[in-house]
Amino acid sequence: MPIQCRIKSNLYKDSVSLMRVAEALLRMEGIRRATLMMATPANLEILTEAGLLLSDAKVAKPSDLLLVIDADKAASAEAAFAEADKRLSGGDGDNAGSTLVKITPKTLVMGMAELPEARLAQISVPGTYAAAEALKALKRGLNVFMFSDNVPIAQEIALKKLAEKKGLLMMGPDCGTAIIGGVPLGFANTVRRGRIGVVAASGTGLQEITSQIHRMGEGISHAIGTGGRDLYAEIGGITLRQGLRMLAADKGTDVIVIASKPPAPAVAAKVLDEVTRAGKPVVVLFLGDTGGAASHGVHRVANLYDAARVACALAAGRPVDSAAAPAADPRAKDLAAMLAPGQRYLRGLFSGGTYCTEAQLVLRDAGISTWSNVPVDKAHELADPKKSREHTVVDLGSDEFTVGRPHPMIDFGSRAERLLAEANDPQTAVILLDIVLGYGSHADPAAALAPAVTEARAKAKAGGRALVFVGFVCGTEEDTQQLSLQKRALEALGIAMTDSSAAAAALAGAVVAHAAHGAVAAGKVARSA
Repeated sequence: MPIQCRIKSNLYKDSVSLMRVAEALLRMEGIRRATLMMATPANLEILTEAGLLLSDAKVAKPSDLLLVIDADKAASAEAAFAEADKRLSGGDGDNAGSTLVKITPKTLVMGMAELPEARLAQISVPGTYAAAEALKALKRGLNVFMFSDNVPIAQEIALKKLAEKKGLLMMGPDCGTAIIGGVPLGFANTVRRGRIGVVAASGTGLQEITSQIHRMGEGISHAIGTGGRDLYAEIGGITLRQGLRMLAADKGTDVIVIASKPPAPAVAAKVLDEVTRAGKPVVVLFLGDTGGAASHGVHRVANLYDAARVACALAAGRPVDSAAAPAADPRAKDLAAMLAPGQRYLRGLFSGGTYCTEAQLVLRDAGISTWSNVPVDKAHELADPKKSREHTVVDLGSDEFTVGRPHPMIDFGSRAERLLAEANDPQTAVILLDIVLGYGSHADPAAALAPAVTEARAKAKAGGRALVFVGFVCGTEEDTQQLSLQKRALEALGIAMTDSSAAAAALAGAVVAHAAHGAVAAGKVARSA
């Protein structure tokens, strides 16, 4: 049946809430696609490109909520709309029969009246309105965590300059993770308080570093997200440098970690100048740029795991080897032996963009070139992100994969579809996966992955082949999904689990290297992690 659309006039819900509702609708029988979006011009354009914008939806205003359902029959669509209505109005029935009704704050001013002691505003509104709300918050003396994206870079620069002038943090736009004073914001993990501070221009990178620090026995004072554009030349690393100064002045922080993709050269110089004047040990991770040995309290590392490892050693007063290389994973040769002739390619299916980047770097250092929708080497950009070629790693959280569906950390549907497509390719040897736990992520990732992994193995077996699955979990034992439970469940599915993003990429690369070139090449891959 044709796609159906409903307009909810003047109803705003933040993007995380809408993703949650969409995830629930997609689990309903007969629902192929479920999209909930505010009717901003940018979102209308996205729906148009996806073939989901109906003519009667073009009259919607930016303050309206669009519900778009693609179902196999009318009854399924109606059931989905009814379920959406129920979830969007959830909680309103709690006051039935009461003469007093608590009014939920609808504006920043109302919120501050209810919480006058608040020092931070979390903003998750359409990008068209986000800067105005952030400006109101900053002028009222509030730090800002902005989950919203699609904010013009000129507005970001203006907001960050104002925040810096007022001594406030402007985290974002498009800031997915932070932990301030032990309080998690966005997609964060449950970690103990401690003496290591982190500031990063990467949401999933921040999650991996903070989770690894927790797992290594140390804790986090503050973890400051900056938004992905902060180290662009136009912005100059305003928030990252400001966060670095704040952590340097914080009595509860003994060691600082900063992490990002390589900044523009002029920005890198500014950041490193701040680092040398911090007065505390600083671990620096510019993915893809190790920058040499430690000097003047600055410790350069190559990957997320080493950022956490070196920080923990510094916090504990232990000797630091920032270039320590893990031993080759002994499983690689046996895993490669499972493969049939002709199986030669690695396919990485990531929900975290930073993990996708790190995998490319680990493999590149081992002499394995990869294609990607977010390539480190621009010459290896996929012409069609939805079709792999040779060795391929993709970030399934990029816009081209999330139109009309929730982020893959919430909804495993897009990953399952891609996984099965890779299983149909007789040249696929290894499928590399990340699994991210924590606030906002799927409640049971292992259970969500299980059907697709089982079906993929069956497809390969029917073709006289085997598939090697390699993965890692970003998270802690204290996350609601529980690290050990998830890891055991994934191992029970036959997935070769590792302890970090870099180790997973190294093992996956070693398997294809064994299959193609033998043990000598495989050892080279393992040493690069």
